[in-house]
Amino acid sequence: MQIVETERLILRRFREGDAEDLFAYLHAPTASCFLSLKLADLTEAEAEVKKRALDDGSVAICLKQTGQVIGDLFGGGAGQEEEDGTTSVGWNLNPQFGGQGYAHEAAGALLDHLFRVKGFRRIYAYVEDHNKPSQRLCEKLGMRREGVFIEFISFTTDDAGNPIYENTMQYAILRREWMSGDNNEPT
Repeated sequence: MQIVETERLILRRFREGDAEDLFAYLHAPTASCFLSLKLADLTEAEAEVKKRALDDGSVAICLKQTGQVIGDLFGGGAGQEEEDGTTSVGWNLNPQFGGQGYAHEAAGALLDHLFRVKGFRRIYAYVEDHNKPSQRLCEKLGMRREGVFIEFISFTTDDAGNPIYENTMQYAILRREWMSGDNNEPT
């Protein structure tokens, strides 16, 4: 992804030097869907940064004033586009920076880039039914809830090792809806 600037953020590829900031929120992911990305130490974080640096669909969310990575986005990378111009998106923000509008600002800029620059027709996101902040973000972005997949996926197990399945919602928006909507201005 090319560099995208918003009022307070810079969205860019990951690069050397981002490991400490990535480790700050992936050493203990708060959303269960990111538990598989949990990093044990800075060495793992450095390896993850190198991997993400090569992935066009992996985007670092950085504070414009300091350059600090405060989260990440994904969507629209090479190989992620389906034949019909559809891609999935997601976000993960360091909880230390939650509640300040950064997720909306970053996700809005990503959706705008994917629709206007990359030419996607449809963008969707999966959100667990207990992840209320991400549900609100999807709705604030103008995405509609299209359905709920009951016991769709498991990210954890119980004490006996049995999978704990989560209900997952699918949200989506079409390019024509984004282009005509007033929810696409990052705040």
